[in-house]
Amino acid sequence: MADEHPLETPSPAGSSPRRRRPVITIADDPVTAPSPATGLLTLGRRIRHLRTARGLTLDQLGAAVGTTASQLSLVENGRREPRISLLQALADALGTTPTDLLAQEPPSRRAALEIELERAQATSLYQALGLPTVRPGKTLPTDALEALVGLQAELARRTDAAIATPEEARRAITALRLWMRERDNYLPEIEDAAAESLRHGGYTSGALTHRAVARMAQHLGFTLLHVADLPHSTRTVTDLANGRIYLPPASIPGGHGLRSLALQAIAHRVLGHVQPRSYADFLRQRVEINYFAAACLLPREAAVAFLGEAKRAKDLAVEDFRDAFGVTHETAAQRMTNLMTSHLDVRLHFLRVGDDGALYKGYENDGVRFPTDPTGAIEGQLVCRQWAARSAFERRDRTTEYYQYTDTPEGTYWCTTQTGSTERGQFSITVGVPFGSAKWFRGRDTTTRNRSTCPDPACCRRPEPGLADRWSAHAWPSAALHAQILAPLPSGTFPGVDDSEVYAFLERHAGSRPSRP
Repeated sequence: MADEHPLETPSPAGSSPRRRRPVITIADDPVTAPSPATGLLTLGRRIRHLRTARGLTLDQLGAAVGTTASQLSLVENGRREPRISLLQALADALGTTPTDLLAQEPPSRRAALEIELERAQATSLYQALGLPTVRPGKTLPTDALEALVGLQAELARRTDAAIATPEEARRAITALRLWMRERDNYLPEIEDAAAESLRHGGYTSGALTHRAVARMAQHLGFTLLHVADLPHSTRTVTDLANGRIYLPPASIPGGHGLRSLALQAIAHRVLGHVQPRSYADFLRQRVEINYFAAACLLPREAAVAFLGEAKRAKDLAVEDFRDAFGVTHETAAQRMTNLMTSHLDVRLHFLRVGDDGALYKGYENDGVRFPTDPTGAIEGQLVCRQWAARSAFERRDRTTEYYQYTDTPEGTYWCTTQTGSTERGQFSITVGVPFGSAKWFRGRDTTTRNRSTCPDPACCRRPEPGLADRWSAHAWPSAALHAQILAPLPSGTFPGVDDSEVYAFLERHAGSRPSRP
């Protein structure tokens, strides 16, 4: 996933932000990335162009600069970097300067085409085709060279366009998840940025107030405005020209959702985000703003102190953590994954699972094995029926957390699960730890215990032999597809956002007078 987009330091509305190092940086997948030897190719072509313009052979130029024709050929073909002394000798022999030889511009249109062809053929995208390498020698006509370069460019364009497909998005999501797992889901740079913003908001302790969030926005030069006509394809809209952040109507005063939305919009400014250049870049920004919002709603210092005290009392509970900071159960559970390992030496896992068993979100650094597809993605995969994330749906009373031990091939895990529902259906939120860490949590004394051998099909996916014999030849079900996983991904500068609707919205509100926060 290409992700070298620089972040920028926050600045008042309308001013030019300063560049800063990205928080999340994941190594490029060199499908279409240029070869690092492109600069040497340009140098070689400039030397060849000047040599042939003077009617010199490789042998003649080599003799003039004290090297062999074969060594000089390697330099001209971009396969060897010349020493400084040789570069100076070549410049003298060709009547130019080392600076001119090192210029980035190819010496001619033909040379530019040759360089582009060799660069394209060096990528894994071309090499994966199994086609022979075409050498752009003198006998290759220029029009043929242009055709080859044009075909390569179109192939790269179509590959880039395919980034916004489910498969590529799943690979990008997987790369982000693995990157976060390597860091125990903890990003100190965003933690520090959140702490600084909270200081400007006047936060002291307890739940973060709407007033504090408004002050945080005000420090950046923005006013929070609630409007009833927010574009349907957006959650918030930021007017950079007039310093306004538009939010949905405050229909439920004190609601967690509005604070979170405002904080995510603020995060874009604090973290210096620029327009995403790819779907992978868009996903990275979403991870960063969600992390920032959680780090503000459950501030590191206060949250670690709360969790540390609960651990010492051997009474850790997601519901207590949730209630202490006035957030949702899911936000509290995910925030524990940010802090528990780095600050309290507890490894854990987190799941959000639908009532159909599909895994929507997941994180683990404790060795539990999530189901994955061939790309390594976990989203949409079915969780074992024996896991607490699914067993919890079988309870009649779901007002309290559900506790369970599960024996798996990787070891025994203790889990705490809470269920909820939305207009899209029911879901469960689970936090789990290895058996040895259960001693720190409330609910460790549960006697509920299941055994899972997944991914062995005999665990929970293979039907009973008698039922299979009776119905296999007579059943023809129609599958309910997970549309959010299989559908083509939205396009656009900000994927899924209707630019026309957004610009019309901003135009309507541009002349309105911003209210005081």
